[in-house]
Amino acid sequence: MVEELVTAGAAAASAGVLYVMAAARVVKQYERGVVFRLGRLRPQVREPGFTMVVPFVDRLHKVNLQIVTMPVPAQEGITRDNVTVRVDAVVYFKVADAADALVQVEDYRFAVSQMAQTSLRSIIGKSDLDDLLSNREKLNQGLELMIDSPAVGWGVQIDRVEIKDVSLPDTMKRSMARQAEADRERRARVINADAELQASRKLAEAAQQMEETPSALQLRLLQTIVAVAAEKNSTLVLPFPVELLRFLERAQQPAPPAPEPVRKQRPPAAPLVDPDHEGSNSSQDPTPRTVPPVTPS
Repeated sequence: MVEELVTAGAAAASAGVLYVMAAARVVKQYERGVVFRLGRLRPQVREPGFTMVVPFVDRLHKVNLQIVTMPVPAQEGITRDNVTVRVDAVVYFKVADAADALVQVEDYRFAVSQMAQTSLRSIIGKSDLDDLLSNREKLNQGLELMIDSPAVGWGVQIDRVEIKDVSLPDTMKRSMARQAEADRERRARVINADAELQASRKLAEAAQQMEETPSALQLRLLQTIVAVAAEKNSTLVLPFPVELLRFLERAQQPAPPAPEPVRKQRPPAAPLVDPDHEGSNSSQDPTPRTVPPVTPS
């Protein structure tokens, strides 16, 4: 009788051990356990640690809550300014609700991948080439909103979206290279012209100062001689006064012609009337006769 009791106890203990082994589950720290009892979702989500389920009745699904890094394949599209580009991106997301991630969508990873591809194509068609190359932060935010809107219902939270690379055709690369080179050349010319303008202003001020103070020109000449003599060379500097050059220049210029003297013109002589014919011809001929003047011998 005792042996039978011992045997029954051993069998019950073995059955209990087997039951515990079949029902025992361990949920890791970065996981959550979702239990389906006879196909129905249990409202309680199992936390990390040791947990028990009913064997052959409950099924435990472990959902990873870590951030998933998913690369988006390169998508080819035409921008708003009619440029063909290939853009690839990367999506960072994680599961916020383990139950919705299993119930609301069949495969949340595949769903997020397809949504990211379609959203990336839409962003390419709505953007210009300059925005894709320089204004990526704004495009990343718009792409994140487009993916996050449907993903909320799947129990998935989009952490961030980043555009990795924008591939351009070779012809467009050459055109952009020529444009950048022309822009750099333009800026170099503007800077050079500005430097010439500033240098000319400073030289004009220096020339005015030397003109007002002739000793400044002599000091500048002495400084030039010292700078040339500091190096060990065979250069011979002979200072030549500028005033002498100006004197020689004035000496070579032709003298202006002397002004001609102004001749004074004599006033015209007054007409003389013959007194003998004054009375006789006064009634007939009103025009008086003129007598030529007598020149002295």
